Amino acid sequence: MYFVYIIKSQKTPDTFYVGYTLNIISRLENHNTGGSVYTALDRPWELVWACSFNDKIKAIDFERYLKSHSGRAFMQKRLV
Repeated sequence: MYFVYIIKSQKTPDTFYVGYTLNIISRLENHNTGGSVYTALDRPWELVWACSFNDKIKAIDFERYLKSHSGRAFMQKRLV
């Protein structure tokens, strides 16, 4: 299974990060221990939404969509 997830910074609550992974638990631990350059400054993070996909390409495409301008609007209105 492939997962697309949204995490929210507890330090700066208006900050969200969208990602894709095979293992949500280890990926969240990685974000919270500073293992990701993009999220290290705003930790700790909490998982607010996740969706599983059987197809890797569909997961990557949906992650890419959520990172787009219209995807961010959809995320704010419907997912978080």
